[in-house]
Amino acid sequence: MPELIARSAQRPIVDASSATLELIYFDLLTLPAGGQDTRQLPHHESLYVVLSGQVDIAVDGTLFEGVGGRDDIWGGNADSVYTPVGAEVQVTARGSAEVAIAGGLCSTRYAPFRVRPDEVDAVEVGSRETHSQRRIVHLLGQRQNGRCGNLLVSELYAGEGCWSGYPPHKHDTESGDVETHHEELYHYRFLPETGFGGQLTYDQDGPVKTLMTRHGDTFLLDRGYHPTVTSPGHRGYIFTILVGKHRRGLIQQFDPAHQHLTSVIPGIDAMRDKFK
Repeated sequence: MPELIARSAQRPIVDASSATLELIYFDLLTLPAGGQDTRQLPHHESLYVVLSGQVDIAVDGTLFEGVGGRDDIWGGNADSVYTPVGAEVQVTARGSAEVAIAGGLCSTRYAPFRVRPDEVDAVEVGSRETHSQRRIVHLLGQRQNGRCGNLLVSELYAGEGCWSGYPPHKHDTESGDVETHHEELYHYRFLPETGFGGQLTYDQDGPVKTLMTRHGDTFLLDRGYHPTVTSPGHRGYIFTILVGKHRRGLIQQFDPAHQHLTSVIPGIDAMRDKFK
């Protein structure tokens, strides 16, 4: 059942003990200058995404130096390092830094690599007029096919008062070229931080669950349609992890009642193509 973790202090935020997700790992590192974190995920591949500041990342002794450079999540594209399942990863902060760890269950070991800011893949979706404007920046997406398992990682920037995950769609059933089974995690930020949003989830014939989302909250999704809205006067940010149960590429199935909106909202086809 979908679950909201409110500004969690638990560490890691999501791991194999989760009652909702089976495939996803998620944690945040907040490090002072010179601070270090060392960990090894025996069952998950992962992407270390520098949200702010700059760090050095050593993966089984292979050093990636000076990763990161933006002041905060609003300051340009992320710099990231992919780490294979079972790797020992040590992060050392050059100054104060925040790093997100996005993990996905994986049985194959791949080589580590860096995804620099100019190597990400962005797509513009929606419009202000349709209250659906957002920019989705794929950090680990199609460009990395063949270099990693079923992990997909992106950053979504929503316009003030705009919807994302819209038109409502789901991806909880494996059905050929119609829909894929992917678990999903959202971590929310807002600008200013007093902002908030709404997260809806529902099954086709089931009750609707409505959650208020605030800066620092994390949402876990195992099934159902899941549109999201950002409050007027605030920019929204969603750090997104998707992990496919059977394959990497994501195919969303739109709610039939709202399928017609795919021809009204700009960029929907381009969005779907970037996830496949």
